[in-house]
Amino acid sequence: MKFLSDNLLYIYMVSLILFALYDTVFIKKESVPNTLKSHKVEETPQNSMLSVSEKKREFSNLVIPAIDKVYAELEEQYNEISKNLTNTAYKEKILELKKIYKVESDEELLMALKPHPKSIAIAQAAMESAWAESRFLKEANNLYGMWSVSKKGPRIAASEQRGERVIWLKKYSSIEDSIRDYYKTLARSKAYKDFRELKMQTDDPYLLVEKLENYSEIGEQYGDDLTKIIRYNKLYLYD
Repeated sequence: MKFLSDNLLYIYMVSLILFALYDTVFIKKESVPNTLKSHKVEETPQNSMLSVSEKKREFSNLVIPAIDKVYAELEEQYNEISKNLTNTAYKEKILELKKIYKVESDEELLMALKPHPKSIAIAQAAMESAWAESRFLKEANNLYGMWSVSKKGPRIAASEQRGERVIWLKKYSSIEDSIRDYYKTLARSKAYKDFRELKMQTDDPYLLVEKLENYSEIGEQYGDDLTKIIRYNKLYLYD
C-alpha cells in the first residue's frame, strides 16, 4: 500500500474498519458468566443501500445528541454528589444512590457515578448497533444490545435462538433510556470494577477500553476494536 497517498490510505483504513465491524457485533455479557453469547445483529433492510458515509452521518445525527444529553445529566449528578458527601441534607439521597448502584462506601459511589468518556459510549453504540442499523435499535430503541432476563419488563425476541432458548432484548421508551441503562450497567456490575477504578485515574479512552474485555466474549479483541473505531473516526474529539 506504499503507493497510496496519505489521504487515500486513511480512507482505505476507515473503510476496512467500518466494514469489518459493520457485519458482526457482540452483545454484552453483563456480570453473569457464560449466559450471554454473541450473535450477529439483525439489520433492517431499508437503509441497506446507503453509503458508509451516509450511514455514519445518520448514526451521528441520531446517537451523539442523545449521548451528549445523558452524559450531561450524569456529570451534573456526579459533581453534585462529590461536593456534598458530608452534607447532612444529602444523606438520604446518597443512601438511595448507594442502593441503586450496589455500593457501600463513598469512594465506590463516586466511581459508579462518574460517567466514562463519550468517545467510548459512541464507539460501543456503533459496534453494538451496526452504526444504528440493527433491528433492536429500530424496534426497541436498544442501542447497546442489552439482553432482558426479566419477563416483567418490555422486550423483543431475537430471531436467533440458543438451542430451544429464545433470546430476549430489552425494549426502551427512548434511545436516551437505553444510554442511561448502558451507563448504569457499567457503573454497578462487578464485571467492570477495574474499569471504574481506572476511570477515576484517567479519562484516556484507549486505556479504559482495555478494561472492557468482559463486555463481549471476544475478550481483549473487543477493546482493540473499540480503539480502532475511536481513532479512525476521531471520536476522542467528543471528550
